[in-house]
Amino acid sequence: MPDDVEKQAEGEETSEAGCTVETQPGPAACDLEAELAQAQAKADEYLDQWRRTAADFSNYRKRTAREREEATRFSNAALLGKLLPVLDDFDRAMASLPADLRHLTWVEGVALIQYKLHLIMEGEGLKPIEAAGQPFDPQWHEAILREETSSYPDGQVIAELQRGYELHGRVLRPSLVKVAVAPPASEGTEGS
Repeated sequence: MPDDVEKQAEGEETSEAGCTVETQPGPAACDLEAELAQAQAKADEYLDQWRRTAADFSNYRKRTAREREEATRFSNAALLGKLLPVLDDFDRAMASLPADLRHLTWVEGVALIQYKLHLIMEGEGLKPIEAAGQPFDPQWHEAILREETSSYPDGQVIAELQRGYELHGRVLRPSLVKVAVAPPASEGTEGS
């Protein structure tokens, strides 16, 4: 007997899709295969979603750790900003001290306090911004005065009026500076 006849004899039929379909009651094999394929597709989709969620969560953890570390580094920025005027006052007082008083012990004590304050601020990551003689940079400097001069190149900082400071690479207070401006080019003698 040919194969087709044997299958029909056993109570099975071949569908158009090529799947064997049982003529007896129960789920068809093609239906089961289709359900299996659907279930496998759903499982793959769920696995992909799980992987994406795991990656998102890992990125979230890294981002929050980075933000926490940054918040810790800059948590004392407000306090340091409030102490900068005190530091400025110490610097001005020591700069204006007459030479004949510098040898007194109480002046040396005040100088030591100033030195310790500078050390503490530097220990927290505070650094002065270099301004005098540098080209003007609006990120680090704030121009308060402009002076027309040919003694300095155009845009160079001539003088630092108030020292600026940075904290871990960020400007805590910009330097207040005087900037050189090239004098206007003089037009030649006016002819008659």
